Amino acid sequence: MNRIISNTGIIAMALLMTVATAQAKKGDYEESKVANGGSLSGSVMYTGPVPAPVMEDLKKGKNADFCATHPDTGGDKIRPRHRVRVQDGKLLDAVVSIQNIKTGKAWSTTATTFDFKNCDIFPKVSVVRKPAKGVKEGLVTIENHDPDILHNPHGYSVNGANRKTLFNKPLPSKGDVADVTKTLKRLKKKKDSHFFLQCDQHNFMEADAKIIWNPYYAITGDQGTFKIDNIPAGTYKVSVWHPYAGETVQEITVKAGADSTQDFKIAGK
Repeated sequence: MNRIISNTGIIAMALLMTVATAQAKKGDYEESKVANGGSLSGSVMYTGPVPAPVMEDLKKGKNADFCATHPDTGGDKIRPRHRVRVQDGKLLDAVVSIQNIKTGKAWSTTATTFDFKNCDIFPKVSVVRKPAKGVKEGLVTIENHDPDILHNPHGYSVNGANRKTLFNKPLPSKGDVADVTKTLKRLKKKKDSHFFLQCDQHNFMEADAKIIWNPYYAITGDQGTFKIDNIPAGTYKVSVWHPYAGETVQEITVKAGADSTQDFKIAGK
């Protein structure tokens, strides 16, 4: 009898370990109803000198005459590219995101769209995410808006000096759209945090995105401000990330039914 009980206990323990392993593989974030959620709002300050723009000589690249029609192009077909934008001491295009939240509001159903227009990419900073199991389209799309211009969107996961290609999709004509959702299934939480998009035909066309793992994020607008809503009450690590200005992390407490305010500060690289 003791031998039977012992074997049963071993089997039960094995089953528990199997269930725990299966639960861990389900993912870290689950959608659920948020009761009396709070919000987090504030601004992102930038300290230090703002980096000078990259002065792009469009005469040296492909489709020079068309690319020079970009509204920012100055004399002699030189276009300044501002990788860090600051308004009244506040950082624009910074991604503010909660790192350690396990459950909460549903993901947005709005796709992240990158527009290739005037030999440029809009928006310059955004977010992308790994698609859930069974999702093959509708999360990230790229559209060519330029007439008679071949663009070649090339997406990477960037880790320091290393780049991992996620997709390479030629868009030869105006109106062509590439849905790259399925290619993002290769993203891994412990390895991937920075998405970089470039045109292989015009390498001065660039955009960046934070790879997010839950829907609690916001991107600072023209006033350098942000707001994240419907947050379960609790204490969280909040990241402020910018691809060329750096990252800072602070611990923030969000109260139920209230707006918690917090300003962040990033010192330029």
